Amino acid sequence: MSTATPPKTQAPDVAAQITYAMRSMGVAPIPRNYELFYEAYIGSNPSLTRELAALGSRANQDELDALGEQYFGSHQGRAIENAHSKLIGELDGLLRLLQQEQTSLQSYNRLLGETYHRISSKSTNSADILRSAINILTEATGSTMAHGEQTVVKMSERSKEMDEVRRELDEYKRIANTDSLTRIANRRAFDEKLAAVYTSDARPLAALVLADIDNFKKVNDAYGHPVGDKILATVATVIRSNVRKDCFVARTGGEEFAIIIEGNTAEEIFQTCERVRSALETTPFKNSKTGVNYGPITISLGFAMAADAEDAGELYAKSDIALYCAKNAGRNRTKPYEDGMKKDFTKSWLIYKR
Repeated sequence: MSTATPPKTQAPDVAAQITYAMRSMGVAPIPRNYELFYEAYIGSNPSLTRELAALGSRANQDELDALGEQYFGSHQGRAIENAHSKLIGELDGLLRLLQQEQTSLQSYNRLLGETYHRISSKSTNSADILRSAINILTEATGSTMAHGEQTVVKMSERSKEMDEVRRELDEYKRIANTDSLTRIANRRAFDEKLAAVYTSDARPLAALVLADIDNFKKVNDAYGHPVGDKILATVATVIRSNVRKDCFVARTGGEEFAIIIEGNTAEEIFQTCERVRSALETTPFKNSKTGVNYGPITISLGFAMAADAEDAGELYAKSDIALYCAKNAGRNRTKPYEDGMKKDFTKSWLIYKR
């Protein structure tokens, strides 16, 4: 086997291309607009891609928001912005409370100072000194304690409100990072997770598996997209059910999936891939009402170890090459990346159409 090192490939800068597309259409660079263009670019929703393109270079914000409402429900981008604004408001309120508390304590400190000077005065008899000191301290202490109790109550209320907003943000983020069809992570979440591999201690025993449904275009052409969508959802369930719970599983575009596995050797990764492949191969895809059999549905997998790549881009490229080789070798198989593997890089790196 040849030991020549294949040329290093550079994955497209997705963010830069999306930003360029938005700028070309005169679209405001706000999060909810970026979300639309992101989903359209990676091709996970062909209908969205077509409708966004149909708006042309004159798309206004109302039209873009209408698309967001149509494809993302409450439009998570806007919801996150609103929740963020609420959180900022709660923090401002909490800061004001703390400033009020500081003012109250400063006043109390001033009263204590006045009391000290009165006690130290030689021009007043002892009874007057004690009477005055007791009155001042009693009033100041009572006022300060009452104010402190009010502050505690208000801070507790603020804390509860901030906790509710935090939960809202967590939920919006979960929704924004979930593929609406398959209910697993989407490409956005995958990009974040893959980048995190190279900032964690798990890198030496981490692997990226790319999986692609074989001949999926033929299935869509023969039975239609509704059937194809059901198959995609079933494939996602099979993958999720045959890997450890702590493995990260995502739909990265079209009929392509990704699995990030940490804490296993290359041999163990291969066994996991084969378990997924075998489980899918034996899963029935049949319409219970009409009796039409859509199967068999098979999948090809390729993987690379994070320790063998310098960064996330190189890891993706090597896993992609391994997947390409699995496809090219006849499909329905697993291929680990090996030195000497090559790929025809004129083909799209996002979606396989073979």
